[in-house]
Amino acid sequence: MQRIRYSRYLKSIIILLDLLVIASIFIFFFLSRNENLKYNKETWYQNVFSLILLFLFWMLLSGRTKIYNIARNLTYTLFLERLLIHFIFFILGVLLIGKVSYNVFFNSDIYWLSFFLLFCIFLVKSIIYFAIKYFRSQGINYRNVMFLGETSSTEILKNIFQDRKDYGYRIFNYETSDISAEQLVGFWKENEIHTLFLSTENSFDEHSETEIFRLAEDNKVHISLIPSITQSDFFLYDLGYIQTQPILNQAKYPLDYYANFLVKRTFDFIFSIAVLVCICSWLFPIIAILIKTSSKGPVFFLQKRYGFHEEVFHCIKFRTMIVNDESSTKTTQENDSRITKIGKFLRKTSLDELPQFLNVLKGEMSIVGPRPHMLSVDNYYKPKIGRYSLRSMVNPGITGLAQVSGLRGDSGDVEVEMKKRILADTFYVRNWSFVLDLIIILKTILLVIGGDKNAK
Repeated sequence: MQRIRYSRYLKSIIILLDLLVIASIFIFFFLSRNENLKYNKETWYQNVFSLILLFLFWMLLSGRTKIYNIARNLTYTLFLERLLIHFIFFILGVLLIGKVSYNVFFNSDIYWLSFFLLFCIFLVKSIIYFAIKYFRSQGINYRNVMFLGETSSTEILKNIFQDRKDYGYRIFNYETSDISAEQLVGFWKENEIHTLFLSTENSFDEHSETEIFRLAEDNKVHISLIPSITQSDFFLYDLGYIQTQPILNQAKYPLDYYANFLVKRTFDFIFSIAVLVCICSWLFPIIAILIKTSSKGPVFFLQKRYGFHEEVFHCIKFRTMIVNDESSTKTTQENDSRITKIGKFLRKTSLDELPQFLNVLKGEMSIVGPRPHMLSVDNYYKPKIGRYSLRSMVNPGITGLAQVSGLRGDSGDVEVEMKKRILADTFYVRNWSFVLDLIIILKTILLVIGGDKNAK
């Protein structure tokens, strides 16, 4: 097994750096607002105790928010979501302590203190996050991994590892199809294998599979199972317990809870009204004139899409193509001759999606959710990709996790790219949170400003 020498030291350094930032901000605000107590020894004794209390609260909270459990595949979106939730609870705790305590250390202009603390913590932790990603992309702090059992799911995972060098995985290929205990253990030791990825669709018999698990346990090699993307059980059930007996319960998704649905729908309504009044009221006429002068045809393009629970609705977009008979059956290609000049700009900046805020007001769409595909695309992939229909468990969105993760457009291996997109959509359905929506919206705005290279 590959020895991991420095991970715990690195985590300790990150924690100490966070605590140093917290101490620096609190002490700075205390000194700047309590000049008369600067040389009071008794006050400083109290402040040391206050800092220890803050440190303990921060660390205890991190056990729940898991801000120091930074997996290699943790996206910046989820990283920021965890950090924001952690920070909100931390500041609420500080406010509560300040209300019940007479210690001036906790009552130092809490609003400005919160702003500076938020800025510094986010800055420091973002620098650390991207620094670690950079070092891993350069071959530092890597994991040696191997695969057993070639399936479509292992192909996708290998493809992800090869594309995302910043995850820090080094793949070693086990060429022989003949699995023998001696050869396998020798391969692990020679290449210092840390993790073995094993497909649940593997062709090994029960005895061979049991032997692989036993050898891995004896040689301290981690095993990660890769569920089949074409099978549904992985998405249908959650592991639960009755006393000590594990059971599989029917999965319940976050937006199945009415409180979460109400929060999302309220935000969608308010956000859509704000965009339509403040932006679309003057931008719509300009875009409409440009579309009419560039080609003949209507300003808006209505296309049937599947929505919540696969109910068909008319998705509204600005027309970006010349009027043609294949608009509802043929997907966009690279340098598609049907796209007009203004249409290319609208697609690049995603401005062609603006009319969909009307769909949001009608309750047919959401600001964030799985992007709706053409009916022909859905009907083609639904029988080919397991759990494809899980996307319809929530309203489709103007933007989504797949789009801000670069999984937009039909480039490369279309089948593999579509499976990646569906995995991102199903991840969103199972892991929705309001903070995740806010981060996806922020990343979408940055894409609109900078232009999306994957847009066609």
